[in-house]
Amino acid sequence: MMKFLTFGALMACLFACNNTKNLSNQSSAMAAGTGAVITDTLIYDQEAHLSNMKQLTFGGDNAEAYFSFDNKYLSFQATNTDWNAECDQIFYMPITGYTGNQAPMVSTGKGRTTCSYFMPGDKSILYASTHQADEACPETPRLVNGKYVWAVYPSFDIFVANLKGEIIQQLTNEPGYDAEATLSPDGKKIVFTSTRSGDLELWTMNVDGTNLKQVTNELGYDGGAFFSPDGKKLVFRASRPKTEEDINTYKDLLAQGLVQPLAMEIFVCNVDGSDLKQITKLGGANWAPYFHPSGKKILFSTNHHSESGRKFNIFSIKTDGTGLEQVTFDEVFDAFPMFSSDGKKLVFSSNRNNKGRDTNVFIADWND
Repeated sequence: MMKFLTFGALMACLFACNNTKNLSNQSSAMAAGTGAVITDTLIYDQEAHLSNMKQLTFGGDNAEAYFSFDNKYLSFQATNTDWNAECDQIFYMPITGYTGNQAPMVSTGKGRTTCSYFMPGDKSILYASTHQADEACPETPRLVNGKYVWAVYPSFDIFVANLKGEIIQQLTNEPGYDAEATLSPDGKKIVFTSTRSGDLELWTMNVDGTNLKQVTNELGYDGGAFFSPDGKKLVFRASRPKTEEDINTYKDLLAQGLVQPLAMEIFVCNVDGSDLKQITKLGGANWAPYFHPSGKKILFSTNHHSESGRKFNIFSIKTDGTGLEQVTFDEVFDAFPMFSSDGKKLVFSSNRNNKGRDTNVFIADWND
């Protein structure tokens, strides 16, 4: 969810490696728009929680797919030159996949966008965009001192567009980064990440942009937040630099509009920021968390189990930090898990089924 600002860059920087598949009876994906999809041939033998898997996009980098309130549609971001999306733009589609040559675009096609989410009523979509500052795609940062970085573009603001792609509301207009917005289950609150207080902190606001409240206040990057099923808690990823060197590095990079996403853990707190708890202590990059419908577990993406740090899979963990379990087993990249509100389906992004090149959106039935 920058939740993932430079998705294509991560693929290039982290996952430029050979990929050996172990899919059961794997067959080739058919073109989108034909109505033909692959199901259980996409699932690894170890993925016991998943069944009836379908691939919904075919080509480009597609990520951060999130369910509409009625569970019938998905919003997502994509970089795909065939769709006139030179950098991430926002699209939506039915959970069965789009028809025709491409999914409908909701964003303007200008600037870079991130983190889309259906608004209450499912007639409009929330997303962040840089298009007001510059219609061109902003420059993607390179490695800094040999380490991968994410851009925190200060030109990001949060907008609401109808399904025709017409902007109907701008929710933020403060200088600095405002992005990574998602909604509460009752559709009344938005949580987002902002630099308006000088650091990358979580904030909440009403769906009309009023009643702004700062949630977190510790030094480090707090982002990618989602509400719990009962709307009382938030789960998010965070960096917490502690040594003088790490603190100086963090501050220096942030002043340049950059962060290093190499050391992040999963945290939970009440919506007002109280009762803050660190859930994971795994090392590496732990991010893209989402509550299980029970509210008692969290799914997230991590590379802690990868010696090279280049492989990301989805794991689950109980909210008390116990019961760590690996959910997906692709050899390259699985991330951005999200449950339908009824808990029956899981949508996520993966490099499976294409030799580790493009990143596509997949949906599967969830089996507890």
